[in-house]
Amino acid sequence: MEPNALFECFSAMSCIVTQTSAGLIVGALLFLVAGGLTLIFGVLKIVNFAHGSLYMLGAYLALSAFRLTDNFFIAVIIAGLGVALFGVLFERFLMRRVYNADVLMQLLVCYAVVLIMDDAVKIIWGAEFQSMGMPTEFQLAPLFIAGGVVPVFYLFLISAAGVIAVALWYVLTRTRMGKIVRAAAHNPSMTSVLGLNTSLIYAGVFAIGGLLAGLAGGLAAPVRSMSSGMGFSILIESFIVTVIGGMGSVMGALVGALLIGLVRSFGSIGFPLFVEGLMFLAMVLILVFKPSGLLGKETRI
Repeated sequence: MEPNALFECFSAMSCIVTQTSAGLIVGALLFLVAGGLTLIFGVLKIVNFAHGSLYMLGAYLALSAFRLTDNFFIAVIIAGLGVALFGVLFERFLMRRVYNADVLMQLLVCYAVVLIMDDAVKIIWGAEFQSMGMPTEFQLAPLFIAGGVVPVFYLFLISAAGVIAVALWYVLTRTRMGKIVRAAAHNPSMTSVLGLNTSLIYAGVFAIGGLLAGLAGGLAAPVRSMSSGMGFSILIESFIVTVIGGMGSVMGALVGALLIGLVRSFGSIGFPLFVEGLMFLAMVLILVFKPSGLLGKETRI
């Protein structure tokens, strides 16, 4: 442990800026993945253990699209839409059959999909590590803010995640579709009685969750190496974010993701061998003092 190094970092504005920007990009990617995960849980009350594989699929789809088009923005859009379509197929042909089944059955179905997708990635893209590299548009000199170094791509990624977060908040809180989704989450039986197609709602929720995971994978492609099984680590972190923010709370996922991103960034300076432990420690502390999560609703018996 190097607490002195962490203290020195907090005393230097350049270090604060650099580590904060690094933490924010981690938080931005975690929010996109955890936001879809918590949205699916909030409506369907199912923990999608295969959600990390959707992130992996988005990264590889973006890689292939980028090699074909040489345009990063098109590649990210294709990744998002492609994973959204996969999410619909995943819900319609697999998850729909286990909605009322035991949690263990749901877990087995998701785990089977994870294994299948990992092997599919090896067959289609190869087992070796791959990287997109930084797109030409972002091969620019970094910005210097208060002495801290902030790559241009970091600002783009943080801004893109912010725009997506605002758009998601607007759709869920200010549109008719958002009201229907929230009604289905609160009382699916009554929603069905009112004549709304709950099957279509569930498929749409999976599509949105897949879209967010696909966008996260595409946006992360330039700064993350890709390999089969890469979705597992971000899945674990996304679960931590979801628990911290509150199961079913999208805005809680945003707060939890930013918190974990900053914990990882600054923790790597003061506690380089205990970064993973810090995330779990933060989760434990929050659950001790607020079991429902930061923005989760208290459960009354």
